[in-house]
Amino acid sequence: MSDATEVKGMVAADAPDTSLLDFYRTMNVKGRRTFWAAAGGWTLDGMDFMLFPLAIGTLATALHSDMKTMGGIVSVTVLCSAVGGWLSGYLSDRIGRVRTMQITILLFSLGSLLSAFAQDVTQLTLARMVLGVGFGGEAAVAAVVLSEVVAAKYRGRAMGFYQSSYAVGWGLALLVQALAVTLFSLDMSWRVMFGVGALPALLIFFIRRNVEEPAISREAREKETASFIEVFSPSNIRATVTGSLLTIGAQGGFYALMTWVPQFLRSERKITILASTPYLMALIFSCWVGYVSGGWLSDRFGRRPVFLFFSAAAAAAVYVYTHVPLSDPQVLMLSFPLGYFAVGYYSALMACLNEMFSTRTRGAGVGFTYNAGRAVGGLFPYAVGAMTAMTTLSNAISIFALISYGIVFLTALLILRETRGVALRN
Repeated sequence: MSDATEVKGMVAADAPDTSLLDFYRTMNVKGRRTFWAAAGGWTLDGMDFMLFPLAIGTLATALHSDMKTMGGIVSVTVLCSAVGGWLSGYLSDRIGRVRTMQITILLFSLGSLLSAFAQDVTQLTLARMVLGVGFGGEAAVAAVVLSEVVAAKYRGRAMGFYQSSYAVGWGLALLVQALAVTLFSLDMSWRVMFGVGALPALLIFFIRRNVEEPAISREAREKETASFIEVFSPSNIRATVTGSLLTIGAQGGFYALMTWVPQFLRSERKITILASTPYLMALIFSCWVGYVSGGWLSDRFGRRPVFLFFSAAAAAAVYVYTHVPLSDPQVLMLSFPLGYFAVGYYSALMACLNEMFSTRTRGAGVGFTYNAGRAVGGLFPYAVGAMTAMTTLSNAISIFALISYGIVFLTALLILRETRGVALRN
């Protein structure tokens, strides 16, 4: 199957593979609208999710709780996102990618709105469960939609820019927090933050008017719909196991680190909420660069080398950040390599997962593998919070982050097959 056939009507004729932005230049109007819808959804998804880690200390005080419980709520959210991702992936194979994406955006917006009105830990947990289902579903479906409208040789770069929108969402969350803390009391600020998190529902109107179902998905659905358990068939089981292991490591490392970095800065570095903003902005910017360059590198050198390099470098960066005595300016400077290496392989991950499965099982396959990783990796925020009863937060973060990066490294080294440049299959 040629690239032109693969993305029927969405991508122009082959162009020289020379630029970071060639993937976008070769898209026509429909393809570009699809890209912006996917990236916009992931931006707002990231904003909604990252509002909680930013407010975690305030929430513990306001709801008379502790770090272990707050970490547990994050883990429950991530576990629900795993369920949502799997179900949404399967649903997208049956009713369409675009329709499913609208449903997931509505769910995570509703979950954030309900969080704003929570009166106790139980209500907050239930609200975050709703958000989690939508969060996981949107991530799985949007990535599949984008993978099906971009040429194979550009897929890593397209996924890089798509993934980088999560860092933009994190930046928006930080801005929302700064404004809420400045303009409202601490008890009210977290409610305002979660209320703002309901605004992504407006994106649904753009999607309904401007985004079409990818032709390759529509054709596959018209021929035959895959069963829910087909991802475990002999032809798919290797891809399912490999993809799940990669995402367990990737998601575990991300959530063990990024959930707790804001609290680490406050509790162990003694940096106030507003004073921590430059540190977090440096981390967010470096994550954005990591997502984008990781996608380019995976197109240039392959998916496996990117997994191996970034997982090893991330392990080293986390250890230095949490265990080497550093001044505050040094911590600020180290935020750049920390964020860059911690997320650089995510772009290769999303491209690789989509390349492992045929079109008829891609939604279910990506939905399951990406969110199986979330289901296991999602336990790490709780585990980090629980471990703080026995050791320091920095020790707890580093232990679970290093375990995660080790899983990524060994999976890429021992069982992953290179998928760079693979044309999507019907």
